[in-house]
Amino acid sequence: MLEKIKLNPWHYLIITFLALIIIGTILLKMPFVTHVQGLSFIDALFTATSAVCVTGLTVVNTSGFNPEGQWVLLLLMQLGAIGIMTLNTSFLLLISGRLDLKQQLSFSKLQDSISFKSSTGILKFILQITFITEFIGAVLLFVGFYQHGFEINEALYQAVFHSISAFCNAGFSTFDSSLIGFNSLIKYTIMALIIVGGAGYIVLFEMINKITKKQKLGLHSKIVVLTSFILIATGSVMIYFLEGDTVSVTDSLFQSVTARTAGFNTIDIGSFHSSTLLILMVLMFIGASPGSTGGGIKTTTFFVAIVSFIKVIRGDSSTVIFNKHITHTVILKAFSIIFMYIIIIILATVLLLYRYPQLQFHHLVFEVVSATGTVGLSVGISSEIASFGKIVLICCMFIGRIGPVSLAMIKSNKEFKPRILYPQEKINLG
Repeated sequence: MLEKIKLNPWHYLIITFLALIIIGTILLKMPFVTHVQGLSFIDALFTATSAVCVTGLTVVNTSGFNPEGQWVLLLLMQLGAIGIMTLNTSFLLLISGRLDLKQQLSFSKLQDSISFKSSTGILKFILQITFITEFIGAVLLFVGFYQHGFEINEALYQAVFHSISAFCNAGFSTFDSSLIGFNSLIKYTIMALIIVGGAGYIVLFEMINKITKKQKLGLHSKIVVLTSFILIATGSVMIYFLEGDTVSVTDSLFQSVTARTAGFNTIDIGSFHSSTLLILMVLMFIGASPGSTGGGIKTTTFFVAIVSFIKVIRGDSSTVIFNKHITHTVILKAFSIIFMYIIIIILATVLLLYRYPQLQFHHLVFEVVSATGTVGLSVGISSEIASFGKIVLICCMFIGRIGPVSLAMIKSNKEFKPRILYPQEKINLG
């Protein structure tokens, strides 16, 4: 029966995340999960979507859940962050025993992968790097929370929760004020986990090989490392100078890192100047890297688009990065992803502005960008909007997680090849 159903990887992508969200919603509504404020169906759906899509936006305080509810959130975050490569590779292995070359190529395209190794090897590496990193992070966070004054059991629980949440770039915290007021060890450990989780498994694999086997980084990894460094450095400097004496160097660096897709905060985002919020929106829009736990248009998409833009201004028809030629197909894909994200953000903002005209424009845009980029930073309006607004943000989180390109190609089982090649003709632009 399964063999007769023609599904491509994008169908599995949609089905997997929808299933996780539905299961998560059901679990959060079960009798063993309680919340001090009560939990409506729409709030359970919003919370489950935010956890599965590793966003971190909340309409109810995470601290209000009982331990069972918080463990459900951890499970949803972990499953959502391990990613579609792991979930769908496992599923296809289950029903077919192995992946053929066509399926490997398809999955490779889905995650922008550059490796054609066995799917079991990919799965093993993803799980190993995930749990090893989270374990190391939990150990360091345990020390930090213990130094902060927590009892051993509580420090251990908070360390595990925040290590998973940080590596998954989810941004969920059991503290109502997130990480405001905590020591530097906790802040820098969280930052490290966010960066590692947002780098992508391709980059982590090549970085390990570079250290252990002295192998050179590929073009993909070079772009990710360079772009990430520039974004973090530029973002932290601009936040520090725009906010003046109200933020420290550490907090500026932290907000630059977390804005890329994690959603933790060490200072009150609602108190930021509008110009600082704009900088955060740009960082949230760009997001993490392909194959990572984060969202956004991705660092490689941003880098390719910027380089291509510069080449066009200079009148250069070819795009070369690190002595490698970038095809026009990749460039078109980059601009398509950016364009679709912009469309989604505009549509969602228009809907929210129409329904909630009393809310400030830049606050609504900030919330929409945060949801679409699966970041989770908030100026505090997610909990103020009614069911309609929550549904809009749920859609933004879902689309932002699976990717606009994946959504656009859901009906496509075959690569389109035109039967007739028409003559070219130039048109005037600008």
